Amino acid sequence: MKIDITEILNIIIALFSAILTGFIIPVIRGKLSQEKREKLLFWTKIAVSAAEQIFGSKKGLEKKEYVVSFLLSKGIVFDVDEVTNLIESTVYELTKGSPET
Repeated sequence: MKIDITEILNIIIALFSAILTGFIIPVIRGKLSQEKREKLLFWTKIAVSAAEQIFGSKKGLEKKEYVVSFLLSKGIVFDVDEVTNLIESTVYELTKGSPET
């Protein structure tokens, strides 16, 4: 009696594909997304601090343009709404302890 291992190999490949697609790829994507978000937050904080130093108080639009330009110069691809929220959050963190608030 001969055993056809083709069916067994097909089942093993299908099972491996299901595991890869269902578990491993989402974990890798999540890790990459988290790393990208941390990188974006890191550079946003630096850019906001620099913009505050360069432009002083007021001139919010110029500071935002500076931050966006800085992030783009670093090759960071981002969602505009996400960056706007990060900028606002970073400005709040920087200024919440200042005497002007």
